[in-house]
Order: sequence, then structure tokens, then C-alpha cells
Amino acid sequence: MKIARFAALTAALLLAAPVRAELVFTDDTGHSVRLKAPAKRIVAIAPHLAESLYAAGAGDRLVGTVDYSDYPPEAKKVRRVGGYSRLDLEAIAALKPDLVLAWQSGNNMSQVDKLKGLGLPVYVWQPNRMDDVAGQLERMGQLAGTEPAAHAAAERFRQRLAALRGANANKPKVRVFYQIWKAPLMTVGGPQIISDAIKLCGGENVFGHLPQMAPTVSVEAVLEADPEAIVATGMGDARPEWLADWNPWTRMTAVRRGNLFHINPDIMQRHTPRLLDGAERLCAHLDTARARRSRP
Repeated sequence: MKIARFAALTAALLLAAPVRAELVFTDDTGHSVRLKAPAKRIVAIAPHLAESLYAAGAGDRLVGTVDYSDYPPEAKKVRRVGGYSRLDLEAIAALKPDLVLAWQSGNNMSQVDKLKGLGLPVYVWQPNRMDDVAGQLERMGQLAGTEPAAHAAAERFRQRLAALRGANANKPKVRVFYQIWKAPLMTVGGPQIISDAIKLCGGENVFGHLPQMAPTVSVEAVLEADPEAIVATGMGDARPEWLADWNPWTRMTAVRRGNLFHINPDIMQRHTPRLLDGAERLCAHLDTARARRSRP
């Protein structure tokens, strides 16, 4: 009788004990990512993913990242596992991550598939609009179990974004050529998040009709588009020397009016909360271009 009662009590306790359900998420490619529990060991294979992880309150979960992951300063101390386009798969596997964060348009997706083949959970991101940054922060909080901090960061981002939208609503359009490289001459197409930032500031991307993320264009195509402003990025805060290459083309409106601007790529080309710092700088440049319309 005692044995029977003990067995019955044990069965009752097992039935009453909470069963932790598997966490299932759908990433930006439509694939399901399954975790047994919030991730504690995360590898981020793009600099902006590492940065956003810190912003979401989960920086202490980051055990591996890639070259150029330099913000916040703590990220510089995290072990490197290659570059975002050339990963060291063995180094990633050796870290025994319970989650890998990847970037669809920036990472080598064949290598990402190999990581999946190793049985590693991989969440692939592709934020194309400014609003997506807030959603990315919240999802990182869910993945890492830091929801309160991530939600607070997302709300701060949304509030700043709304204020920036309000401040630039209904301003006259400025035709913009955004240059990300010289040789080859590269810009941003319609799906790129920078195109959304240009729109936010009351600008119009002269190559926004192109479907590629980072299309290559010709000098002739830029001259034909006749942008009112050229915004260029280089390799940091320094103004890229190749901005001056446009000066001989004096018939182009941007050159004639002196609207050749520069923004640090770290605050304009990373899908992180700092993107709003870049957007604010961009909006200020377009305001300068509007103020110079009295020039011939």
C-alpha cells in the first residue's frame, strides 16, 4: 500500500510540475528557429547584430563575433570568428553557441547554411525599414530572455523615430545620390534601409527604383539623374577623398550648389539604434541643401 501511494504521489507531482515549452521563432527568411530556452551563448556574425545585442540588454550573452564589431567598446573584447563574409566555421562551432545571429544580405549564406547543417540554431535578419530596428531589438530580447531591457530600448527608438518623422514631414523633396563606394561606384537601391532614411528626411533616392540592395551605377547615370545632394560614406569620420571627384561636373546641381556631404558609415549603414544619429545628420544635410536653393 505504501509503495502504491508513493507511486501515485510521484505521478501526481510529475503531472503538476511545469513543463518548459520549446521556444519557436520565425526569422526574416520565414524559417523556424527552435530554442530549448533563452540563449545564453550567442555568436553574432555581423557587427550591427553584435551592437544591437548589447542595446537589447544581452551583450553578456555574446561569446563570438566578427571583424569590425567595435561598438560598444565591450564588443572589441569578444572573440573573433572571421569576417562577416568569410566565417571561420570551426571557430564558431568550438564556442558551442546555442544561437547564431546572421545577416541575410551581408553574410555568405552558403556558410550560414553550413552552420545550420552543424545543428546550430541560426536566426537570420534582414531589416529593410527604420521601424524594423525596434522590432529587431524586441526579438533579440525574446531570444535571449532580456525582454524588459529590449522593450525599453525599442520604445526609445520608436519615440526618437516618431519625433524625427514629425520634424521632417511635408518638407520639399531633395533628390539624393547616396554613394557608398568609389570603385566600383556603388549606391543603395529601393529595398535598402538607407533609402527609408532618405525618405524619412524628405529626400528622394535617385536610384530608389533599383531592386538591388547595393547596385553598381555609372558616372553617366548619376549625371543624368542630376541629384540636388550627394551624400557619401567612406571608412570612418574622415571625409572620403573621392567626394571631391565630383567637383569637375559643375553642371550637376549638387556640385554647383556645394551640396557634397559626408556621414560616418557606422551611424548610417548599421541597422542599430545609432541609425537615428545618422538619420539626424542626413536630415540636417538635406535642410542645408534646401537652404541653398537660392543659388543658381
